[in-house]
Amino acid sequence: MYVCVCNAVTERQVHQAVRNGAKTVKHLKEQLGVGAECGKCASCAKACLKEAHAEQHPGLVKKLIQLTPVQLGAA
Repeated sequence: MYVCVCNAVTERQVHQAVRNGAKTVKHLKEQLGVGAECGKCASCAKACLKEAHAEQHPGLVKKLIQLTPVQLGAA
């Protein structure tokens, strides 16, 4: 699936970028050009980024769900 039509960036490329160290949409913009043109892809890119991180670190997502708001700094 295309994430960014303006720069022909695919979901596969986003996942590869995460494997190569991308952690934020800003990183995706720097590495792949995601969101550099019209910006309409930003929300899709963010969702793909989260999905890729979840696949890379499945235990981390489970740990974050178990934390209370106080542990996350919302106190």
